[in-house]
Amino acid sequence: MTAQDDIASVAEQLATLTRAVEDMADQLKTLRERSQSQQERTDTQQERIELAAKELTDVSDRLQSAANALRASI
Repeated sequence: MTAQDDIASVAEQLATLTRAVEDMADQLKTLRERSQSQQERTDTQQERIELAAKELTDVSDRLQSAANALRASI
């Protein structure tokens, strides 16, 4: 094998490695985007859960007040 053949072989290996790294970078970008999207959905769901819990607490308080008023009127 000549020096030129060695250089060509190394250049081909480097090109293959470069493509593999670019593919991994694309995959990582996709995973990051999916992760960010999932986190946004999770945050939205958490906000909805917290809002629903607050509304339930408010309803419970109103029901308790109504029950107390009913007891007092009896």
